[in-house]
Amino acid sequence: MLISTAHSADHADVVIVGAGVAGLAAAHRLTSAGVSVSVLEAAPRPGGRMATEDVDGFRLDHVGRLLTTSYPELRRMAGLDTMPLRLFSPGVLVHSGGRLQRTGETVCRTGEPGSARRGSPNARRGVGGAFTVARALVNAPRPLDEARLGASLARLGVMPLERLTSRPERSVEAALTARGLPVRTVSGFLRPLLSALLCDPELTTSSRCADLALRGYARGRMCVPEGGAASLPERLAASLPPGTVLTGVRVKDASISRVSTEEYGELSCRALVLATGARQAAELLPGLRVPEFHPVTVLHHTAPVAPPTGAALVLDADGGGPVAYTAVMSEVDPSRAPRGRVLVSSTVLGTPPPYLDRTVRAHLARLYGVPTDDWELLAVHHTPDAVPAMPPPHDLRRPVRVLAGLYVCGDHRDTSTVQGALFSGRRAADAILTDLALHPPTSRPLPSAA
Repeated sequence: MLISTAHSADHADVVIVGAGVAGLAAAHRLTSAGVSVSVLEAAPRPGGRMATEDVDGFRLDHVGRLLTTSYPELRRMAGLDTMPLRLFSPGVLVHSGGRLQRTGETVCRTGEPGSARRGSPNARRGVGGAFTVARALVNAPRPLDEARLGASLARLGVMPLERLTSRPERSVEAALTARGLPVRTVSGFLRPLLSALLCDPELTTSSRCADLALRGYARGRMCVPEGGAASLPERLAASLPPGTVLTGVRVKDASISRVSTEEYGELSCRALVLATGARQAAELLPGLRVPEFHPVTVLHHTAPVAPPTGAALVLDADGGGPVAYTAVMSEVDPSRAPRGRVLVSSTVLGTPPPYLDRTVRAHLARLYGVPTDDWELLAVHHTPDAVPAMPPPHDLRRPVRVLAGLYVCGDHRDTSTVQGALFSGRRAADAILTDLALHPPTSRPLPSAA
């Protein structure tokens, strides 16, 4: 183990540019091995796209990605293993045929908040619950159709990751057609669910990434961090050694041994990690490939009375408006709204339509079956580069080592999920420790997942 001999205002063994979850995960891995680290963040707070705004006591996420309790990095990352997670109701509510249908009520009964923190979802029970989802969405008894989907989900739930990632790769849309599943099940459950999990309404994503997302859904529970998305990076930053994360620092130029900043001048280092978004990383490292992105728009409303859906995630299968998914977030996580107030958060995927608030409220009235004329808009957050696209062929483990001393991590190097960002940070840190001839700190081996 290396015991660093220098960590000052102008030197660290490793400089990490970007305090999103990937950079913070890399910092955790490195500092636990005794490596001195400085994390430089241009924004006034860590977190990157995992940002949460406080408006009159409401905690409003900018992007609001869905997590699942089966993400391995939530269980093995120091600072996150005890993070409170707020669970959605088991399964989902799907708006199909002009009405809401409750589906998957038996998915993962082990998902109380305590078990979510421990990360102990029962994989077989989750697969059985997913089969129940399929039965609920088939309008007439079709045992053969149910058996096909049940067998497919069961295989995904227990299939080793090596086998899953070696399956033929195509777009999600092509894979759903090729696998011979019932049209009503595909359009009434799989398509809206995968659109929400992948933030890809056209389902152009690699089928391998979709299989990983469905596997995570079958094995765990959908959830959000208590207090807003920003609480996850805030926990990571707070559990690093004091002074590790420096915010409000703008990097002008960077190389393996030196970083030039507007606020602190030049900082020397032994290795550099670019942990920014893909576009920002390419500005510092010309020639780095920049993927396409899926834009995400999140609208937050408060209502006089909560819609009668409880803590369920509501998906739209009818395509009757711009909202892909929505939830009464004050029911899912009461800490996101002042006591007695209602918070409804809704996500629009792709290019937002004109007259956004009016169009969204009209759609929400149909989804929830309640008037929305007196709902108040709290905030709208549009993020053009919210989610890096993952079309086939997609390398699930893009190299994080550019050359010795220079590394890149983020969800654009792995899968475009919180799990992918965290895991890419771990991979970058392990590559640095290998190049420095150090041994990574031991941890309980766990498989990666979407």
